[in-house]
Amino acid sequence: MNATRILRRPRVLIVGCGDVGLRCARRLLARSVPARVIALTTRAERAGVLRAEGLTPIVGDLDTPRTLRRLAGLAPTVLHLAPPPPHGNDDPRTRALIAALGRRWRHRPARLAAPAEGRLRHLRQAARDPLEPSRFAPGVGVRSKRRIVPEAFSTAWPGARLRLVYASTSGVYGDCAGAFIDETRPVRPANARAKRRVAAERQLRQASARGAVAASIVRIPGIYARERLPLARIEQRKPALLEDEDVYTNHIHADDLAAIMLRVAVRGRIGRVVHACDDTVLKMGAYFDRVADAFGLPRVPRVTREAAQRSLDPATLSFMRESRRLSNVRLKRELGATLRYPTVDDFLRGLRSVK
Repeated sequence: MNATRILRRPRVLIVGCGDVGLRCARRLLARSVPARVIALTTRAERAGVLRAEGLTPIVGDLDTPRTLRRLAGLAPTVLHLAPPPPHGNDDPRTRALIAALGRRWRHRPARLAAPAEGRLRHLRQAARDPLEPSRFAPGVGVRSKRRIVPEAFSTAWPGARLRLVYASTSGVYGDCAGAFIDETRPVRPANARAKRRVAAERQLRQASARGAVAASIVRIPGIYARERLPLARIEQRKPALLEDEDVYTNHIHADDLAAIMLRVAVRGRIGRVVHACDDTVLKMGAYFDRVADAFGLPRVPRVTREAAQRSLDPATLSFMRESRRLSNVRLKRELGATLRYPTVDDFLRGLRSVK
C-alpha cells in the first residue's frame, strides 16, 4: 500500500533549487497529496540541506552534460530555475538540459498498446494538471510489446509531453523608456546577460515546436522578500538617480513567484510568455525610499546620471539604463493568479505591523 501511494505522488524536478526553488518545493510538499520533489544540485555538500527540506537531491552540473544522464524520465514536470553561464551570448546549460531530459525517451507511438478507456481518461487528466495525483503515476509507464514508455513523455495522446516552466527575466526587453508593455513586446536585449536569456527562450520554443517538451516562459523582474531587500545598499549610502532621470522598476515577492511558477506548470500554454510581476508602479529611487522608511534608515542620496557613472559599478549602472513597466493582465486573466502581496507597500506594511 505504501509503495502504491508513493507511485501515485506527482513528481517534479527542480533545476536550480535556490531560494525560489525551495519555496516552490515547500508548496508542493505542503499539498494534501505531497509531490515527490527532486532537486538537481551542483554541490554534493548541499544534498543534506535538500534532504532536510524533504527533497530528493541529485548531483549534476549543467556545464557537464555527462552528469545529467539520470534526469531523463525522473519527472513529468520540470521547473527550470538555473541561470545561464556568466559569459557569452548563448545558454549551453539549457541546451544540455533539453538534451538530457529527452535522451532515453524516444518513443514509437504506433507500437504502444491502446489503453483502456478508464486509463485514457486518467492520462488526459494528468496532461491537464501534471501536479495532481493520478491513479496512474507519472513515470510508471504504458506497457508496449517491447518496453515501458513513460506516460508523461509519450505523445501518443494529446498533451502527454514533458512539462517545463522556464524562469527568464524581464531584462530581455531592454530599455522601453518607461512604457507600459505586455508579453507581445519584441525582445531587445541590451546586454550579454539578457542575450543569454533570449537564447534560452529560443531553445525552449524550438524544443516545444519539435515535441521534445511543452515549455512555458515566465519573465521575472526584481525579486524581493524579507531576506532579499536592498538594505545593505541603503546602509552603504549608494546613490539613486534624481527623480527626473530615474527609471521604472518592477517587482515580485519570492512567495508569489513560487506560486506563479507552479500555476504556470498547470495552466500555462505551450510556448506562452507570462510576466510574473505585481501591481507596483515605482521608480528605483522611490523603491529604495520605501524600504529605508520601513526600517527607519536614512534615504539614499540622489545624484545625476553622470555622477552615478563615476561612483557606481557597471552591473548596478546597467539596471539604471533600463526603464519599463510590466503589465500583469495575462497573469491575472489567463492564469487566474491572485497575489499575496499585490504591491511592495502591502509587504512593507506587514513588516511594520510585526514590529
